[in-house]
Amino acid sequence: MAKVRVAAFGVSADGYGAGPEQDLDHPLGRGGELLHSWFFPTRTFRREVAGDGGGSTGIDDDFAARSFEDVGAWIIGRNMFGPIRGAWPDHGWTGW
Repeated sequence: MAKVRVAAFGVSADGYGAGPEQDLDHPLGRGGELLHSWFFPTRTFRREVAGDGGGSTGIDDDFAARSFEDVGAWIIGRNMFGPIRGAWPDHGWTGW
């Protein structure tokens, strides 16, 4: 049987994974980047997501690296792909 796990996902102490009022200028909602601020400077983020070298090492990078191990596919919710809610009005939105 296949395994499903949640990885590379930051959550606030009160259970939120993004800020309020997501829109084109704030893809993670207002203040949402703060939840993930530990991840952005890591060596793993710099290599896997930003496509360059460098980055910090240490416990944050250890957690980041583990979240990328043995990943066969990323399943991401609709809100990650755009600010549109409800029915899709057209095919004009192509992502962040």
